[in-house]
Amino acid sequence: MKEGAKADIRQPTPSFRLRSESLNALRLRRVFDLFDHNGDGEITVEELALALDRLGLGASPDELRPTVAAYIPPGRAGLAFEEFEALHRALGDSLFGASDSIDEIHGEGEEDMREAFRVFDEDGDGFISASELQAVLVKLGLAEGRSIVRVQEMICSVDQNSDGRVDFGEFKHMMQSITVWGA
Repeated sequence: MKEGAKADIRQPTPSFRLRSESLNALRLRRVFDLFDHNGDGEITVEELALALDRLGLGASPDELRPTVAAYIPPGRAGLAFEEFEALHRALGDSLFGASDSIDEIHGEGEEDMREAFRVFDEDGDGFISASELQAVLVKLGLAEGRSIVRVQEMICSVDQNSDGRVDFGEFKHMMQSITVWGA
C-alpha cells in the first residue's frame, strides 16, 4: 500500500458476537442447519466454504481446511454441531477476546438484534421488504427465496401492523419467539 493511502479495513466489532447464552445456542444451531447443505448433520469444509461464499465472505476450502480440520474427529467427514460450536467459540475468542461479563452481555443484546436486522434491511430504510428478505434467502441458497409469494407469506406472518414490511420491533418480536428444534 502506498504511504498515506488509507486502507478500508473494517475491524470486527463485538456486536457480531452472539452474547446471550440462551439465544446463542439457538442462533448457532440455526446457522449450523443452514450451512449443512445436504442435511446430513455434518458441515464439511466444502459446505462451509459454499455458505461463506454465498454470504459474500468467500474463502476457499483450501484456506479453511487447516483450521476446520483440527475440529473434525478422526473418521468423520465434517463438523457435527458440537464441533461447530467449539470452532465458533474458539474463533470468537480469538477475534473478540474471552466472553464478557453477564452485565455486558445483557446490555448489548439489543445492539446484537439491531445488527441482525441490518443484514436484512439492505437499503437501510428501517424496514425489511419482501424483496430484501428474498435477496438474503437467495444468497443463503434457501429454497424459500425462489418464490416471492412464499417470501411475502413470511413477511405477513411477522408483519403485525399490516404495512407489508417488517420494522425492527416486529423483527425483534419474531426473533425472541423463535424455537429451533434439535438445539
